[in-house]
Amino acid sequence: MKAALYIRVSTHHQVDKDSLPFQRSELINYAKYVLGIDDYELFEDAGYSGKNTDRPAFQNMMNKIKNREFTHLLVWKIDRISRNLLDFCAMYDEIKEYGVIFVSKNEQFDTSSAMGEAMLKIILVFAELERKLTAERVSSIMLSRAEKGLWNGANVPLGYVYDKVTKFPKIDSKESKTIKLIFDTYEEIKSATHVMKHLNDNNIPTKRGGRWTSKTVTDIIRNPFYKGTYRYNYRESARGSKKDEKEWIIIDDNHEGIISKEQWQLCNDIMDKNAERNSSMYRKDVNTHVFSSILKCENCGRGFIANTDQPRKNGWRPSTYRCQGRARFYDCDAGMTGDVKIGSFVINYLSNFIKAINSINKKSTVEDLENQLLKGKEFKYVHINKDDLDYSFKLISSINVSNVINSNKNVKVNKVSSNNLNSERDKYKRALNRLEDLYLFDDEGMSEKDYLVKKQKLENKLSEINKELEEKNNSNSTIDWSFLNNTLLKNELLNKDHIDYKNLDMTIDRDIIKKFINDIVEKITIKKDGRVASISFKNGITHNFTYTQG
Repeated sequence: MKAALYIRVSTHHQVDKDSLPFQRSELINYAKYVLGIDDYELFEDAGYSGKNTDRPAFQNMMNKIKNREFTHLLVWKIDRISRNLLDFCAMYDEIKEYGVIFVSKNEQFDTSSAMGEAMLKIILVFAELERKLTAERVSSIMLSRAEKGLWNGANVPLGYVYDKVTKFPKIDSKESKTIKLIFDTYEEIKSATHVMKHLNDNNIPTKRGGRWTSKTVTDIIRNPFYKGTYRYNYRESARGSKKDEKEWIIIDDNHEGIISKEQWQLCNDIMDKNAERNSSMYRKDVNTHVFSSILKCENCGRGFIANTDQPRKNGWRPSTYRCQGRARFYDCDAGMTGDVKIGSFVINYLSNFIKAINSINKKSTVEDLENQLLKGKEFKYVHINKDDLDYSFKLISSINVSNVINSNKNVKVNKVSSNNLNSERDKYKRALNRLEDLYLFDDEGMSEKDYLVKKQKLENKLSEINKELEEKNNSNSTIDWSFLNNTLLKNELLNKDHIDYKNLDMTIDRDIIKKFINDIVEKITIKKDGRVASISFKNGITHNFTYTQG
């Protein structure tokens, strides 16, 4: 038997009888002398609330429970796990699934018996009731304070510093210059993005010393605090949805503003007009851009912004794509690409790929596969990464993929295909990047504790996905070729030696072309010079390219 000993204290209980050292010694002794368990591991969360389970040590413990490393979970009191009934029940159902017995030392019961399990749920109901009643009392007090214009302890906005005497933010002479600069510059150039660039180019720091984003600039201009208006109970949480306007507490002329009411209103009117102009309901034409959702910059990893290029003499209007890092954040020097540069490359490579799967067999060689994939004038100076080529040849030649492609059946080996896992992995990577940006650069961001908790949770999920991907990559039988079934345009691509992308785009609806490519391709990375760096297919195969010219 092995026990997980979980200990938690909030910041208000560091020195009382529920302190960490006390809990630690009590649980160790209980495990040894009552349960007879000498093998145990301690998990400690110091200074974390019991309102939810977003705590690093707790999440680490649960991951180990899922790996079946423990037979018992021992706590001092059940509210050490959570004061939220739904959170606790979810946790309890999960550990039961892995055969783990829950034991509470203070309440003197364990869930190896029916009575112990029933008592646990009864006690937790009252624990949650106590928490909600306390939360209601605190909320009422804070609302009452806000109605009197008193500060309730939120992050102090840029331009202000907390005054311990008045217990309310007062104007900071240095930071207030930045606020005035933001409003003056926005009033003149009417663009939050250009204001952001101006601030970053001149090394003007945010509240935490990070880089500016257009969102940070927008939040400042929208904040009525800078004109002397105190607004409270505006959102569900710091970054949550807006509450009903009837619930807001608005107190005009509550404190000294940095800018005038007139300038604040002028800048907000400009922002309203810009938002109205950019709204999709005011766009007369909505264009389809074939590669808009799958292009990624090799240099900075961001996506691309699509636009429609000038019409050619024959009426063709190709799409162009700009890296977001260059267009919005000014921190990437990647050039522009477009349908003219990558359209024929991609569509002919997909055609060659499908033909190769139909023709390559056990008697073929790696060179046969390479020759088929690089057939056409677009690939005269192109080479495929050797490891990618060898891996693809091994997969294609070892199974009768042509039967899969020509069949009307969706043949899938796995419950979750590799492309879904790759998509999930990219999603959590993006979430980590956004989390870091929010913590470092946003004036109204999260505390360090919340940042570390959420970061640990995301990293744990990434680790699980990477492990599953590794397991899939170690088995040839896990490759799923069904992504090639019933794809639009497949027959046309198989029956032509070469496809002119311009003619294809002018004769076939772009939505059809876009769906065809998105059915097969997960991601296309673009080099700084606008050429294709790699193509990742829906089943997890990736082909990286090098060029002997240019």
